Amino acid sequence: MLIKRSFSLAGHRTSVALEKPFWTALENLAASQGRALGSLVAAVDAARAPEQTLASALRVLALAEACRQRTA
Repeated sequence: MLIKRSFSLAGHRTSVALEKPFWTALENLAASQGRALGSLVAAVDAARAPEQTLASALRVLALAEACRQRTA
């Protein structure tokens, strides 16, 4: 089941729909960095390739972080 959240990014509102485990992973990552989830999402949005959707970029980040933690 997808959960939709809204953010203000680069001066405009946008919504992102992700599964709960991805939101949980991203919330944990943001907390570990001492930042708000919105700040993390904004950073991902600014750094992603134009052809990559924000939802995809966030899923890739969550997966990469899970892999990093597993090997640490």
